[in-house]
Amino acid sequence: MARRREAVKRSITPDPKYNDLLVARFISSILRKGKKSLAERIFYSAITNVGKKVKEDPLRVFKKAVDNAAPMLEVRSRRVGGATYQVPVEVKESRRLALSIRWMIQNAKARPGRSMSEKLTGEILDAYNNTGGAIKKKEEVHRMAEANKAFAHYRW
Repeated sequence: MARRREAVKRSITPDPKYNDLLVARFISSILRKGKKSLAERIFYSAITNVGKKVKEDPLRVFKKAVDNAAPMLEVRSRRVGGATYQVPVEVKESRRLALSIRWMIQNAKARPGRSMSEKLTGEILDAYNNTGGAIKKKEEVHRMAEANKAFAHYRW
């Protein structure tokens, strides 16, 4: 890992339909082999399905789901005197969103179902209701951090 300088953050353009940066990041994470129009179609149909199933604003439901799946703490490996400790650290906001998005998409892909939009709809609704694979992953990460709280003084 180079220690010269921090990488420059690229600015992303908001998505065309909702004009939202979080939606644009989510669509970019769904993206495979450069097929952005397909990724957009999958996401927008999933959001439409969410709106039909929950009688609320689907964008608000989506944002709440992403927020519910975002971890507050995680463990990082820290080498001290020949021993490696799992040190719990707070997660930065950008990484929290990235992990949440990644976990939601991974668990949507792993779901049984016909289309990706149906799977994604199910995962968004599960994350909104604090159930499902992404929430399970978040709780697992939190449990690891809680179990290694004794090594918190090694934080850097």
